[in-house]
Order: sequence, then C-alpha cells, then structure tokens
Amino acid sequence: MRRVDHVAGQTFHGRKGAVENSFRYSIDYVLCDAEAPLATPRLFGRNKPALMSLHDTDHGGPPKKGNGAVWAREVLAGHDISGVARIDLLAQPRVLGHVFNPVSFWLCRDASDGLIAVIAEVSNTFGDRHCYLCAHPDLRSITAQDRLHATKIFHVSPFQRVEGGYTFRFDINAQHVGIWIDYMAGEDGVLATLTGKCKPLSNWGILKAMVRRPFGARRVLFLIHWQAVKLWWKGAPFRSRPEPPAEEVTR
Repeated sequence: MRRVDHVAGQTFHGRKGAVENSFRYSIDYVLCDAEAPLATPRLFGRNKPALMSLHDTDHGGPPKKGNGAVWAREVLAGHDISGVARIDLLAQPRVLGHVFNPVSFWLCRDASDGLIAVIAEVSNTFGDRHCYLCAHPDLRSITAQDRLHATKIFHVSPFQRVEGGYTFRFDINAQHVGIWIDYMAGEDGVLATLTGKCKPLSNWGILKAMVRRPFGARRVLFLIHWQAVKLWWKGAPFRSRPEPPAEEVTR
C-alpha cells in the first residue's frame, strides 16, 4: 500500500500591471497515488467521510461529479499520451466535508518515475472547471528547468481577462513540491506559486493543520473574496463571467 503525503505549503500570488496586488498564504495539499490502495491515518478518509479526506467525485470531471483517475486515463488516451505507469493527484483535501480547489494537479509518470504529463485542473468560484494538459510533444520527462505553455481560455477571476497565456514550471519529487504559473496578457499578469515539503500524512499533522488553518475550503473561499475586495478597492476593472469553454481539456 502506498502512503499519502502532506504538503503544508505556501502559495503566493503577485499581480503585475496597472493594478498591483500580492499575497502569500499557508495552505494544505495532499499528494497520493490516485489508483493504488493507500495506507492512511485514522483521521483521513479516501472516498469516505473523515476530518480530512480526498474524494474522486471532487476531481476528474465536473465539480462534484468527478470520476477520479479513470477520467485522467481517458484524457491521456484522447491526447495520444501513452506509457503512463502511475498517476498521482496533488489537491487540497476536504476538511469537515467541505472543499474548494482553485487548482489541482494530476501528475502522470512513466515506469522510470519521470514526469511526462501534468493535467492542471482549474476551478472558479462560479462552479465552472477547465483543465490544461501540459506535456512535451515528444513526451520526454518534464524537468525543473522546462517551461510549458498554454493559451488561457477559461474565466478564473472577474479581475482578469480571458486572453493571453500561461507558462507552467514544475519541480516535483519525493521531497518537495514546486509549481510556478506565470500568466501574461499584454502588460498585465499574475505569478502564482505553490511550494512546500512533502511529509507522510499523520493524525498529528492533520490536527496541526486544523489549528493553524481552520475551516479548510471555507478559509480558502474567504481569502479569495477578500483579495477580490482589495482589487475592487484599488480600481481593478471588473469583468462579467463569460460562458465556459466547450472543451473540457486543452493542450
């Protein structure tokens, strides 16, 4: 049985352009094999209620209607990506049954443990979701120095345009997680990062997270809306939500 890792990390967002804003928060992610049986602490549930849990219905498809790693395998096959021996899921867990993941990551590895594809699963506060598939055309391993690009087609924030593009960088191994997402549209942009060390998830780690970062998804949503108020106060242009893209995944 495989273990579940706890990433008690930091997320940073820095807005560039006419209206600047930045923040850094601590945040909890879990990292686990999305298909294998897991050895979990008593306070963690895999597809079952617990103080902290991870459910397939929250990932791999529409929010609350996900199909987990089965969906990820279908996406890979649909984009002619073969040779994936293991799929890990890096996501914020449910806390007391509640969850909201602005972005989760499906990490697809070959038999040599090389990271050959990443599906970035992006959700907004309006209940929409879109995924960006990151991989080299020749499916060589993604290294910490590589930059992978995607055109933005999904509405994330009413203070950002649906244009421009993302540059992704991934530095992920058994010891730490490092993800950098640089969005640019003309002179405006946002740098978003997620960094942290990987440690085996434990009951004590879950309890510490509950004390230091209580309420889980409710805290995440509060912080998102608090930053929105700050941007509105600074005069950032507000844009109404457009219809989400018809495509579920773009590459």
